[in-house]
Amino acid sequence: MRSSRLGVLFLLAIGVIASTNCSYYNRVMSRKDLVDGSVAYRERKFAEAEALFRKAAARDPQSTEGKTAQVFLARTLHSQYIGNRQNPALAENAIAEYKKALALNPNDQSSYKAIASLFENLQKTDDWQKWVTERSANSAIEPQFRAEALTALAAKQNTCANEISDTDATKKKAKDKDGKDIFQFVKPADAAEFDKFKGCVSTGEELIGKAMALEPDSVKNAKSLNLKSLTDEQLKSNNDVIKIFESARSYRASLTIQAMRLAEMEGRTADRDRLKAEGDAFRSQYSELSEVVRNIQTEVDTRRAASDAAASTNANAKK
Repeated sequence: MRSSRLGVLFLLAIGVIASTNCSYYNRVMSRKDLVDGSVAYRERKFAEAEALFRKAAARDPQSTEGKTAQVFLARTLHSQYIGNRQNPALAENAIAEYKKALALNPNDQSSYKAIASLFENLQKTDDWQKWVTERSANSAIEPQFRAEALTALAAKQNTCANEISDTDATKKKAKDKDGKDIFQFVKPADAAEFDKFKGCVSTGEELIGKAMALEPDSVKNAKSLNLKSLTDEQLKSNNDVIKIFESARSYRASLTIQAMRLAEMEGRTADRDRLKAEGDAFRSQYSELSEVVRNIQTEVDTRRAASDAAASTNANAKK
């Protein structure tokens, strides 16, 4: 009996060791496939890269290696489509693989944007709208990414509004009370076009309002950032978030101008003047963030130049 128990324990121990070794082996092999696949990708051997990334992703999908391989697989298919836009099946396959990558990491913004871009390339407007709208409402992702999706939706509405309001038929040259050249905005002759314009302005303002509601205090107080005290990673992190809301602020200003045009078309003079003042204020707030973005880039460039100079000095000292 004792011998039997020892045998069972021995078999269990062997099973645990084998399982551990299998996991380790899979990870090592996934890393190898990732490296080999990256080399093949750089050499534009896309079929070979695809096969290697598929193997790496399948071996250990929840590991860092597996998740990375999944993204690389999608990018490889995407690159194949870019090289052959006559084959939309490649784009559809890339979308499917990008979605798998997002299932593993919902905050993978590059995969989300790649899918949105592919839908636009395929001229699948409804699919693009549904995809970005779902992203904007996904509470599982970081707020700034929801804001970016909302801004993309608002941008479409701004384009819709501007295509109607910024035409020779609606934008007339005139003089203000001081004799300065100005533009006056009048209703489109087509009532359906005017209704469409109003809808685009209303929807756009609602969307950009939701995006701005997600702006964090770190962005509101971005002007006070001590850039030199931040690490390189902190600079990048701040810049990534600030640029999202720089865009949001820009579209808030643009949509407010569209609302001002609508007010003028409808003869609401007080609203027109109020909206013009708000639009100017929003432009100023957008410009503030743009200045912060420029200052961050200057700091990044300064550090890179200093690092390159130090490396050059060290190299010369070793000669």
